[in-house]
Amino acid sequence: QGEMSVLQVEKKIKTRVKSQMEKTQREYYLNEQMKAIQKELGDGEDGSNEIAELEAKIAETKLSKEAREKADAEIKKLKNMSPMSAEATVVRNYLDWMLSIPWGKKSRVKKDLSKAQSVLDDDHYGLEKVKERIVEYLAVQQRSSKLKGPIMCLVGPPGVGKTSLGKSVAKATGREFIRISLGGVRDESEIRGHRRTYIGSMPGKIIQALKKAKTTNPLILLDEIDKMGQDFRGDPASAMLEVLDPEQNSTFVDHYLEVEYDLSNVMFLTTSNSYNMPGPLLDRMEIIPLSGYTEDEKLEIAKQHLVTKQVKNHGLKEKEFKIEDSAILGIIRYYTREAGVRNLEREIAKVARKSLTKIIKKEADRVVVTEDNLDEFLGVRKHRYGLAEKEDQIGVVTGLAYTSVGGELLQIEALRLPGKGRMKTTGKLGDVMKESIDAASSYVRSISPKIGVKPPKFDTLDIHVHVPDGATPKDGPSAGLAMVTSIVSVLTQIPVRKDIAMTGEVSLRGNAMPIGGLKEKLLAALRGGITTVLIPQENEKDLPDIPDNVKEGLTIIPVNHVSEVLEHALVRTPEAIEWDQEAEDAAAAAALAAKSSGGDTATAH
Repeated sequence: QGEMSVLQVEKKIKTRVKSQMEKTQREYYLNEQMKAIQKELGDGEDGSNEIAELEAKIAETKLSKEAREKADAEIKKLKNMSPMSAEATVVRNYLDWMLSIPWGKKSRVKKDLSKAQSVLDDDHYGLEKVKERIVEYLAVQQRSSKLKGPIMCLVGPPGVGKTSLGKSVAKATGREFIRISLGGVRDESEIRGHRRTYIGSMPGKIIQALKKAKTTNPLILLDEIDKMGQDFRGDPASAMLEVLDPEQNSTFVDHYLEVEYDLSNVMFLTTSNSYNMPGPLLDRMEIIPLSGYTEDEKLEIAKQHLVTKQVKNHGLKEKEFKIEDSAILGIIRYYTREAGVRNLEREIAKVARKSLTKIIKKEADRVVVTEDNLDEFLGVRKHRYGLAEKEDQIGVVTGLAYTSVGGELLQIEALRLPGKGRMKTTGKLGDVMKESIDAASSYVRSISPKIGVKPPKFDTLDIHVHVPDGATPKDGPSAGLAMVTSIVSVLTQIPVRKDIAMTGEVSLRGNAMPIGGLKEKLLAALRGGITTVLIPQENEKDLPDIPDNVKEGLTIIPVNHVSEVLEHALVRTPEAIEWDQEAEDAAAAAALAAKSSGGDTATAH
């Protein structure tokens, strides 16, 4: 029995080995046949032809010394490998990447300054500072070949044309344009690439962009650089430090390529909505602030670019559709409130759509949009334009705020109530703003006799300061002067002039301190129909940057101290009173003594 089972097992093994040998022999035979056929066709044996091709490519490409050594070493490895192995595929991919990025290929940079200027002017209206900087760069490039690519950061509210400006700059300078969006990038290896040991690894976004551009001196636009996140996989903002430093980026090493690559000829343009990014990163870039557009600039942009673009996009003919300047102004004032022109473009598109529908339905042959019939196309007005307040009121002051979408008018309201001398603040205010209200109220208490208020009166009153809208978070110290004015107005019951707005931080001594975002604040004041704006004396230096039509439309008064603010803002000057604390104390003590002596006699009865 035992021998029988052993024989059965032997027989089983023999048949299995035989069938396997037959299979292997068959495959070997077919492979040999295939090789013979390929040889006859001249397709090379074992991919040696492919290796020869790669070698030829390496010889043609102007690789750096380090890259050439690396490429030769990889070719050597590839020769000793079976062409079908997984490792061979990795090496082949690596060599493909190495040879597909540009080495020493430059695009010819345009040097004609007037041409560049006209290209920039045709594409964008305004934005003088950026254009000036680009033309200066081109001028220097004519004289010096050693100039590294500039690294600029355009900071401004959404919709002012930062990204489209990148395209226009590339066109003006004759560089290839590549856009990399950094919004939401959380992984450091997106910038620097993954190591080759990982399956499916590839170089980072910068090297990929260069492969796409095919030249070593493109313009790379890094969009939304302030929106980069960070998590456990590393911090991409810190990886950007190497890319954006002209001293370091000439030896940029990608984890995948593992050889140095020179990025110093690349022109980097980054865009951002705020300065909210790490300090070292900000320090690497030349910051060019772009502020919102004025009403006149928006009108020009709409006439020169937006209307023609929308008419073309909607297939309207020139004779069929006309939108008058008054209608565009109406859209800017009553239907949009923004620093850029995105919503303006949407509203113009809406007008174009409705007009086209009318024409196709044969309701009209030609549509002319004027200020009077604008509401037929756009419906009810969305925003109020004009004075913030209808009449002079007690305790209501117009302050100026700066938000990410431009300037805003801020109403500051104060009330006095019978109470115990408490100060109450509402309106979702940040800590800095609450502290600025405290400083304002302390200052007002210290000067109370000068404004005609007796100090003991504070102990019988509560003051409540509110800043609408209740849901919008507000912070910052620049409403200090407005707070003081509001508190003084409510204590003295003197109304504040409705056509005056003010901005400025206040110190405990009542001095007006400088603030930021002046241009946006003045634009908001002009938009809101304010005629006079009070600004701190130290901000006078910013006035040359303000467009002339804004300065002509507003009376701008620089002030040094709160006393000057009160003179301008209150309808009449408060009358000072004589206040002698010692005399008051003595009088109070005498009154008390008289009362107690009177009380004694009463008890004796």
